[in-house]
Amino acid sequence: MQATRRETCAMVGAMAKFWLMKSEPDLFGIADLARVKVEPWTGVRSHFARAHMRAMSVGDRVLFHHSNAKPPGVAGLARVVRTGVVDETQFDPESKYYDPKATREAPIWDCVEVEYVATLPHFVAMDRIRAEPALAGMLLLRQGRLSVQPVNEAEYETIVALGQTPAPEVARAPKPAKPRQAARSAKAARATRPPKPRARGGRVAARSKRSASVGKPARRSRATRAK
Repeated sequence: MQATRRETCAMVGAMAKFWLMKSEPDLFGIADLARVKVEPWTGVRSHFARAHMRAMSVGDRVLFHHSNAKPPGVAGLARVVRTGVVDETQFDPESKYYDPKATREAPIWDCVEVEYVATLPHFVAMDRIRAEPALAGMLLLRQGRLSVQPVNEAEYETIVALGQTPAPEVARAPKPAKPRQAARSAKAARATRPPKPRARGGRVAARSKRSASVGKPARRSRATRAK
């Protein structure tokens, strides 16, 4: 069930202290923010995401989310240090975020500047977020494609706490043996069995024994023939 536009806008005012902001780590990840310290959050072209940034205040706390990654999830923390920043990429014809309708006199897109706070000791993947009961109502799980979205304080603190501990290991079922391996195992098992007596050899042995017991008729002695 997705939140309606009215519900989303209401959340902007009610949850203006904690946010989740997405960025592709191949383009700009938490390590990049740690290196440059402060960065404008440019390139947002969603009206909903822009509305959320316009509702931000200096000092608001941010969950830095890696999107389009394997796996996606929260990688670190940031803080809003400046609001109402004009997004310069809208004026650059060589940028994929270029907007020909935007002018210096009437810019369309604005953003905020965020400051690096910390990298979580343990990456909090989306699978772990989905499995956490305390995060069941999180907007991230209902509007996953929204690049900037509010979170409440409890959700923020829960994810920070998850980032302090490693994810539990999931037991994996053993893989089924491949056909060749199974055939080899069966062949090896047959090789260890004691050989069965062959029926033909048994018949030959019995026939030999029978022949030995019957034999040829005995010859009469000379004395017997004389009679």
